[in-house]
Amino acid sequence: MDLELKNVHVLVTGASGGIGLETTRLFLEQGAKVTAHYNTIASTLDPLIAEFGSKQIVAAQANLTAEHDVARLFAESTAALGPVQVVIINHGIWPTEDVPVAQMTLARWKTTLDTNLTGAFLVAREYLRQLETAPAVLKEKASICFVGSTSGKYGEAGHADYAASKSALAYGFTLSLKNEIVKIAPKGRVNCVSPGWVRTAMAEEALKDPLIVYRALATTPLKKVAIPSDVATQIVVLSSTKLSGHVTGHTLMVEGGMEGDLLDQICAKTTEVVISKDAY
Repeated sequence: MDLELKNVHVLVTGASGGIGLETTRLFLEQGAKVTAHYNTIASTLDPLIAEFGSKQIVAAQANLTAEHDVARLFAESTAALGPVQVVIINHGIWPTEDVPVAQMTLARWKTTLDTNLTGAFLVAREYLRQLETAPAVLKEKASICFVGSTSGKYGEAGHADYAASKSALAYGFTLSLKNEIVKIAPKGRVNCVSPGWVRTAMAEEALKDPLIVYRALATTPLKKVAIPSDVATQIVVLSSTKLSGHVTGHTLMVEGGMEGDLLDQICAKTTEVVISKDAY
């Protein structure tokens, strides 16, 4: 099916791995032009550049917590592939150590919020500023899609910094921006995709623990951990005006029907639970 994304310029942040890398591939397969943002690692993008060519994909480095870097990212992207029409704000960090708020340092809190939330704000702001001067025909495809998390809906003990950043994206920021973008691009849309546990490098170590997998799937009817394509497909669908042109201000949960986190009910016996192979 033609999603009408051919030659649409998409900027994907955090494109060098996991959900971002798979999202980049899917957009390229739809004929879109993609600026694939990375912060430190670019080598994972080389196969896509070799396959699709430099006229369809460029890799661009930027520290998204720095205003001047974000401005440079958009300037370089526009120079290479034309004005950015669609933005996928996917980058983020999840500190692996469980730290309750009572013991959390201000440095950790600020680092997580700066990366996940302030970085998203800077990218969205620069996109809207660039969109103001874009030709009307390019504004027709205007769309922002954030990548949130189930922790933004249910919370996550030991990771309140991450949960707070993702909740802000999925609710306060998405719902505010969907009312603002139409003042710049009348058909512009803002949505969010919020996955649960996904088998990415960021989650790899945690998912080696059977207890964590058990807790993640205890309230999930589908009883499996997602893979990046499960999430990337929904991002592309929401970004297509052909399929989702009347969808805005929506947070799509991609979590297998998850109904919450299993908390203090966990006891020693749960370590003996045999997890289905399908969960892995």
